[in-house]
Amino acid sequence: MDTSTPLAPVTAFSASPPAAAPAAVPPARDGGRRGSRPTPERSHEFSHLSLEDLRTYRRRLTSEEDQVSYWRRIIQARLDVLRAGTLGSSDGQYLRPVLTDDRLASSRTALVSVVPADDIPPLPNLAELWERRIAADDEPGQRELDHDLARAERQLSEYRQALHRRIADATGELIARYREQPDLCLSVLPLRRERRVISA
Repeated sequence: MDTSTPLAPVTAFSASPPAAAPAAVPPARDGGRRGSRPTPERSHEFSHLSLEDLRTYRRRLTSEEDQVSYWRRIIQARLDVLRAGTLGSSDGQYLRPVLTDDRLASSRTALVSVVPADDIPPLPNLAELWERRIAADDEPGQRELDHDLARAERQLSEYRQALHRRIADATGELIARYREQPDLCLSVLPLRRERRVISA
């Protein structure tokens, strides 16, 4: 009789296959860096603008974008206060001159008059939205104001995105002109005033 202890079954362990080497990334066809932006080219929509006018137009776009961002934060703040149920009756009086219809419309009109653009949407009536007063027990009025504020915030976002596109276009035009005439870059540098020698 065999009294030896039976051997435990041997479990076969298979070695994990070696990790596959990362696929080689083929070089870009143009010999440059992958994902590089295309070279800016001149656009006919800016052909009527001188170099200085183009720079001024771009500065005004940037200033307008800053202003729209400020208006958007104001509307978002009023929407947050409304939803928190703490909307007062005299809040925001100091912002009335900032949100007047004339102030909001004039900047957009000025920009469109320089370079006509169909992609810049109209601005909402921010002054009316900010000054609209709703009683604490007027639930339908509060829901309507909530809806109108949210819609205004979306309109401002769309307007801001359009400004970003116009800034990018104007920047591309500037780069294209600088590439054509590198000497134009020197006009951006401040001129050093010559010192006058005063004879005794």
